[in-house]
Amino acid sequence: MSKENLYNEDAKKKVKELAENIDFTMMTTNLKQTPLHMIPMSTKKVDEQGNIWFLSNKNSTHNQNIEKDANLHLVYANKGDMQFMNVYGKAKITTDQTIIDELYGKSDDAWFEGKQDPNITAISVHPTEAYYWDPKSNKLVTLVKMGVGAITGNEPDTMDFGKLKP
Repeated sequence: MSKENLYNEDAKKKVKELAENIDFTMMTTNLKQTPLHMIPMSTKKVDEQGNIWFLSNKNSTHNQNIEKDANLHLVYANKGDMQFMNVYGKAKITTDQTIIDELYGKSDDAWFEGKQDPNITAISVHPTEAYYWDPKSNKLVTLVKMGVGAITGNEPDTMDFGKLKP
């Protein structure tokens, strides 16, 4: 594995690349108390500042938790492409209709009664720290290298990993 820590613009680009490619994440709130609250969320976009955006119901448990404590943890995993990312950040909830209009897609009709639903909110997550694992090659090459490593006992150099500080 090759370690590559990324900062500022490079880190923001990596967060955007992975969050948008993987899409679904487990959003964890209520970090100071067990049980943690976890829910799958679909990434709507990552903006130029590196903030990750979601749509959510204002009455949801995770919105209530964010109102009490803005700290949260996002866990992205795409085992098919062997891409992974952990994001720690601070969340903000907004009801700004311009933002909701921008983020809203037809598939959101399953959760909301259109863009004007009075219960819809947008959540932005500003990453404070993130960690990633991303294959250097496509899946087939990575699997072959792993297989060779298993046979030879040598650790294959298949993944880039590191810390992101946006």
